Amino acid sequence: MFFYLAGSIEYSPDLGKGWRAEIKPVLHSLGHETYDPAEDELKNLTEDEAREFRAWKADDLERFRQTIQKIIAYDLDLIEHECDAIICYWDHHAGRGAGTQGELTFAHRLGVPVYLICGMPIKDVSGWLLGCATEVFASFDEFRAFASNKLAGTAVAEIAP
Repeated sequence: MFFYLAGSIEYSPDLGKGWRAEIKPVLHSLGHETYDPAEDELKNLTEDEAREFRAWKADDLERFRQTIQKIIAYDLDLIEHECDAIICYWDHHAGRGAGTQGELTFAHRLGVPVYLICGMPIKDVSGWLLGCATEVFASFDEFRAFASNKLAGTAVAEIAP
């Protein structure tokens, strides 16, 4: 299976790299592939766009928006056409942005399974996001146990809702 790793990048102190680095080896050991948007900074951007777009948010809003629209199109195309499921880490940093919510809503609408790992009490997670999730986990340990039992050697048809 091919998993898209959704969660905060823009507002996370580590740009969302830590939790993804923790979960990728687990999935790879089960024979799955992952797409890490925090690692793929170039995506479909030119080198100039990748290097400068964050500064454009303050200095050149129109150029920033055009670049972000390219990133949105790239990520949503990947979710729609290539990924089998999404694994999302939801914490207070993710709540500051909007991309993760959009990705989960889009995946839910397409019938792509969403595995939501909560980095905050479940009662504090938006009901909308909980509604988009196929499975909800209170911790990484809970997700690891699920993955070991349910995702080892599985195809997407075996776990789809």
